[in-house]
Amino acid sequence: MSPRHSLLAPLLCAVLALPGLTACGANPPSATDTPTPVVPEERSNSTSPVAQDTPTTEPGIDLSDRTVALDPGHNGGNASHPSEINRQVPDGRGGTKACNTTGTATDSDYPETDFNWGVAQKLEQELEAAGAEVVMSRNDNEGVGPCVDERGTFADDADLMVSIHANGSESTKVKGFHVIVAQPGSSDELEDDSNRLADAMSQAMAGPFTPNKAYGKDAISRRPDLAGLNNASVPAVIVECGEMRNPSEAKTMESQSGQRKYAEALMQGITDWY
Repeated sequence: MSPRHSLLAPLLCAVLALPGLTACGANPPSATDTPTPVVPEERSNSTSPVAQDTPTTEPGIDLSDRTVALDPGHNGGNASHPSEINRQVPDGRGGTKACNTTGTATDSDYPETDFNWGVAQKLEQELEAAGAEVVMSRNDNEGVGPCVDERGTFADDADLMVSIHANGSESTKVKGFHVIVAQPGSSDELEDDSNRLADAMSQAMAGPFTPNKAYGKDAISRRPDLAGLNNASVPAVIVECGEMRNPSEAKTMESQSGQRKYAEALMQGITDWY
């Protein structure tokens, strides 16, 4: 190589090394050069902060000046305080019920309280992204209670209340969600609005999830014995999101992506009700 060429070669390589150009001696980038590692999704852990992933609320949904009450069923500390959760409280129909219960769990011992709390936090993010104010029946997943009567009255200043649960049928073959609404209601107007909320929730949940037809074609159960619903002064429903002992539904419930999917369906039901 001539002296002139020996000077030009490094200069040419430097120019080609600019962004967007291929440097001397470098191979073009390939999609197979650095494979993206596949990392198994970790099971949701209620004691860790919920990942602040971007809410998926559709653009244009505006819930400004709306107040939504969320009740993540049970609580993480209930099992260690049996005397407290077994004390009797008003059931809203002239009788009494136990303050609370421990909830159910998957066959791998993933507790319902963790699922309820995870979905509620994700739903809270969705609602706040749409401009709504959110009030919660509990502020963490480590305490005890509140009792079932308070789980209705805490929502008095809200527009509606959604209580988030999962069912624990003994059979692993049972599958699907169902929605519970008080029957009869305390007033015709409240009963009508609660029934409309139940319809909206059932239709929204039926998009991505399986309705449990044992509760009717719309998977709606009308019950007079649930103190949280009986003590509510606003339209209220309990959503049993699925069966924790069903292997496929348990897998969904234990994952962060599954909980996000449940939150999105509940968000759709709330939006449709408004």
